Amino acid sequence: MEGDRCYFTKHLFIKVEEINKDELKNNDIAIKIDHLYKNYKMFHRKRDRLLETIIPKYEKHSVFTAINDMNLEIKKGEVLGILGKNGAGKSTLLKMITGVVVPTSGTIKINGKISSLLELGTAFNPDLTGYENIYQHGQVMGLSNEEIKEKEKAIIEFADIGDHLSQPVKTYSSGMFARLAFACAINVNPDILIVDEVLSVGDMAFQLKCFKKFEEFKKAGKTILFVTHSVSDVLKQCNRAIIISKGEKIFDGNVKEGVERYKKIIVGIDPDNKDKIEDLDSDDLKDLEIKNETLDKENWKEHFIQNKEISDYGNGNAEVIDYGIFDKNGNYINGFDNSDRIILKSKIKFNTEVDEPIFTMTLKDFHGNDIAGTNTNIEKKITGIYKKGDIVVCEFKVKFPVAPGKYTLSFSCTRYNDKNDLEVLNRKYDALLVEITSKKDMVGMIKLDTDIDFYKI
Repeated sequence: MEGDRCYFTKHLFIKVEEINKDELKNNDIAIKIDHLYKNYKMFHRKRDRLLETIIPKYEKHSVFTAINDMNLEIKKGEVLGILGKNGAGKSTLLKMITGVVVPTSGTIKINGKISSLLELGTAFNPDLTGYENIYQHGQVMGLSNEEIKEKEKAIIEFADIGDHLSQPVKTYSSGMFARLAFACAINVNPDILIVDEVLSVGDMAFQLKCFKKFEEFKKAGKTILFVTHSVSDVLKQCNRAIIISKGEKIFDGNVKEGVERYKKIIVGIDPDNKDKIEDLDSDDLKDLEIKNETLDKENWKEHFIQNKEISDYGNGNAEVIDYGIFDKNGNYINGFDNSDRIILKSKIKFNTEVDEPIFTMTLKDFHGNDIAGTNTNIEKKITGIYKKGDIVVCEFKVKFPVAPGKYTLSFSCTRYNDKNDLEVLNRKYDALLVEITSKKDMVGMIKLDTDIDFYKI
């Protein structure tokens, strides 16, 4: 590690002086990571750990690489979403950036003051009152008593736990503890904020307050690193995304593209091989390449605005071969009013026997946010068993009472396997482009079905 840096191990905040001033001063880089590694020794027996400590040449450990040759530059003002499955290395990376964990090798250069929300309340003493912990926490963060005094009112108002502030923290409920810890951690005015799965703490009212504070940081041009399993939060909050898998950065770029790739990863699709098809024999693969002439005679999707950047993937056990939008009379429509009941159809061909498939449809905005959707599993529909070569048409009769605008429609076929894991047979994400209109003016994203009465008294 380079430069003058002060660590408070296992705490939420590290005070960081300007590191390598000649390189970072007056440029737009907030964090620069070069060839970062973190290895952990793995011992099968407890005594091997002891023997290796006291005997220099005794080695009985294997090595687990949590972070493998990570290179990353984060600019000032960027909101970076970090995605990855459990155990991918996300939290390890953040802990090294904040100084909680020391890298095995490589460099991390920080340009600014960091506040991290990794483990809320780590610096709290359970025997002290909430009020006393505000000061202890601030001191751990490197603030003077005068600085803490200036922030005291804001912390108390944000936590909003009333008279409990004068009681020992060990008597708090988990919700009260989280509220005070978050309030202490967020009221620091850092240059860089690091958040690890802790924005949604407490009740709904407090969660709203947390996200408003998060928005304030974004508007102030703070650099934010945001780790979460909620892809909708990443889509809403971030302007850049990376994906970490087995300690390596496998994606870095556009948020929507990153989220779509992450969705493939969590259902077991190889992100580096879009054409990968598992569990099919040679006859099945041949069938996938042959189109049914009868089906070609009525190709619904050709009547609509198809998305050239459709996301199409799955294990190939079934394929969504066609889809469309229809009015109540069965006519093709490319747009509709948000008060109309329409029919969405998808046509699925099975390439092997499938038990209880799930047929789905989703409406998304152009940022990739899921606006509305449903499937046969949610609607408690028993779909049955389909053999190789079977074709089924699924119809969704729906209204979309959403704000007028342009959206995408997605269709898919999935199932839960014997291990109760979601298996993607085929997804056609963002397949069709559609415009929704409104006969009435409206406020917000959802059109209310409202009757209004008024009278004079």
